[in-house]
Amino acid sequence: MIRVRLFNKSVKTSGTVPLSFRLRDGRTVDLCYRSTLTAEVKELNKLGPDGKARFKVTNPDEKLMDDIKEEIKLIEEAYKKMVEEGLDINSDVLTEIMREKKTPVIVVRKEKPSLLDDFQAYIDEAVQLEFIQEKRLLRYKSIHSILGRFLTIRGKTQITAEEFTPDDVIAFKAFLLDEYLYVPKYKRLYASVPGVSLPKKRRAANTVAVMLKALKAAYATFECKSPFDTMPKKYKAAILREQYIEPVCLTREEFFKLMNSTVPDKLQETKDAFLLQCAFGCRVADFAALTMDSISVNNDGIPYIHYLPQKTIRTNAQLSETETPIVKYALDIIKKYNFNFPVLKYVSGKSGYNIKIKEMLKVCGFERKVREINTETGKIETLPLYEVGSSKLCRKTHVNIMNEIQIDKYAAGLHSAGSVAVDRYINNTITQHFILMCATFNQPLFKVDNDLNYISE
Repeated sequence: MIRVRLFNKSVKTSGTVPLSFRLRDGRTVDLCYRSTLTAEVKELNKLGPDGKARFKVTNPDEKLMDDIKEEIKLIEEAYKKMVEEGLDINSDVLTEIMREKKTPVIVVRKEKPSLLDDFQAYIDEAVQLEFIQEKRLLRYKSIHSILGRFLTIRGKTQITAEEFTPDDVIAFKAFLLDEYLYVPKYKRLYASVPGVSLPKKRRAANTVAVMLKALKAAYATFECKSPFDTMPKKYKAAILREQYIEPVCLTREEFFKLMNSTVPDKLQETKDAFLLQCAFGCRVADFAALTMDSISVNNDGIPYIHYLPQKTIRTNAQLSETETPIVKYALDIIKKYNFNFPVLKYVSGKSGYNIKIKEMLKVCGFERKVREINTETGKIETLPLYEVGSSKLCRKTHVNIMNEIQIDKYAAGLHSAGSVAVDRYINNTITQHFILMCATFNQPLFKVDNDLNYISE
């Protein structure tokens, strides 16, 4: 229960003193506020803590009592605002809100939208122009929500993109890292946040860097100078730096070991999806979006997938599709599932694709020791391969296996490193690329008709 009472801190026995108030709400909230109102000590002594005349007092100052009544009402409103907006519950914030209420500052904003409005418009445009896939859309919406909470706590929800300073960026990074610490302090602010999105521990430094890069990318579309461009280079590099060590992937031998391994029925779909993603090397969001319409057959009877990588679509001015031939084992998996992999419905989470990949690799005995950065401590740890398994392993494995062809060319001494002759393989036709991939993945050459029926092997 909220109670506001007069709180006379002055030791003066005569003259004029400022009025002080104490606000209490239960046993946990006890705030003090020094008002701009003043009163004669002799008149103040006629009043009780509630601002009303004491028993048997005659001729109290009616105007003073009315002023105190109005002040108590404003204090209660200010406190409710603090609670509703999830602001810090302390005397300083109460004083600031009371100052705004009693001497409101009229700000002329030149009809500019807020930073949150601009960021939302950026997201809406990406959706309208189909520059953003569902998973990335969810990530951008999450960043928008986090930014909104950050600005709410700092009392800057109406700040424009132009007014957001380098200091604000640095403060936002600190908030991103340790947002979980704010949850118990601002329960009302986090009441509407879904449990799965509620920060429960420190965010990984790389995750924060990715979020800040998303905000930086949005600024490129705003009609103002970016705070990222005005901060010292060393700070900019530090807050956007992602730390990685040598990527972990399956070797060619390990890939074939997995292909020939037997797994429990509950992990068979995971194994098939994983092997298929390794054949394409696409990111999991692009992989999950593939359908039978993503397959074409060239004039040589070679099937291939084609898609627009969502991560780079904004910089892909020509909207050039990625085209990857389909080797035989991959086509067999596609025919088995028609790209319908329920396991891809949830990539993360306690029972998602990534967790099941770890289970599958453990069952298959992938215990080779690898080095990985602990995202919470920032230290490098040595772990068995299965513990770092995830959908990202597929892309890295595909690249690693395909690179062996060009590495072998260099090692044979037929071409010097970086030669045009070797670079030519990057621009192979679908048929040439298919032949190289079949050799790399130890698969037979074949052709299909337009209905993906084998016509020769």
